[in-house]
Amino acid sequence: MRVAFLGLGIMGRPMASNLAKAGHELAVWNRTPGKEVEGARSASSPADAANGAEVVWLCVSDTRAVENVLFGAQGVEASLAAGMTVVNSSTISPSAERRFAERVRARGGQYVDAPMTGSKVAAESGALIFMVGGEEHAIESLKPLFAAMGKKIFRMGETGKGQAAKLVMNLQIALIYEGFAEALTLATKLGVDPEALLPLIQSSMVHSGVIEYKAPFVLKRDFTPNFPLRLMHKDIRLALDAAREVRVKLPALETVEEIYEMATEDGHENEDYAATLALLEKWAGVEVKAVPA
Repeated sequence: MRVAFLGLGIMGRPMASNLAKAGHELAVWNRTPGKEVEGARSASSPADAANGAEVVWLCVSDTRAVENVLFGAQGVEASLAAGMTVVNSSTISPSAERRFAERVRARGGQYVDAPMTGSKVAAESGALIFMVGGEEHAIESLKPLFAAMGKKIFRMGETGKGQAAKLVMNLQIALIYEGFAEALTLATKLGVDPEALLPLIQSSMVHSGVIEYKAPFVLKRDFTPNFPLRLMHKDIRLALDAAREVRVKLPALETVEEIYEMATEDGHENEDYAATLALLEKWAGVEVKAVPA
């Protein structure tokens, strides 16, 4: 298929690379110049990338970035043609997603929201899980592309429901990890070795895929961003905004958002979101040495 891929960040670049490796005709664009994908044409603008494409796939930072890439100067809208499908894998506001979809459909295009869960490693290995919103026929036509980048697709309903599901998933991830970080901090303060605690956690009802994935990095004190804290903070805020729109109270997430705000002020915004642990340890006066790899 002829695909324009817009956004070559931590997740987008390996996703685009997997599309190229699968033999799709690819044009790529990134806001910051200099990023390329082997086997793909580097475009000068979103409009240039989208020109002649069957599918335009976005993976950018936030709601404003999606709007600018689609409808801003030299945006996709300038090249939008009837029958073209726009797919958004960025995590953004569900209500904004619906507005963007209406604008694309008014021009004869199709629109699918397809945020994903997984990590940088999953993006590189083509093992992402997609939460999808949109018409079934549009999603069906995209299956060869999903297959190149991921291992599972879950259709959550109409447009915007994929985004809603992603916010719900990240809400849980943020809460689970924060509980783990607080447990490690208290354990260390009480003299329990975190390395000895982990097998107990993973053998009990507290077992979690989030903990299983993050624990090796945490023990090594490696906060290299697989998912930057600033982006998780953005998603937490999106979840709180969505909750306010439907008058749902999320007191635990509100507290975690405050921790992310303070972690940002403490300089952790470009580290992995696991770095909230460093803030908790700082407050507790805990000094932790990295476990050798």
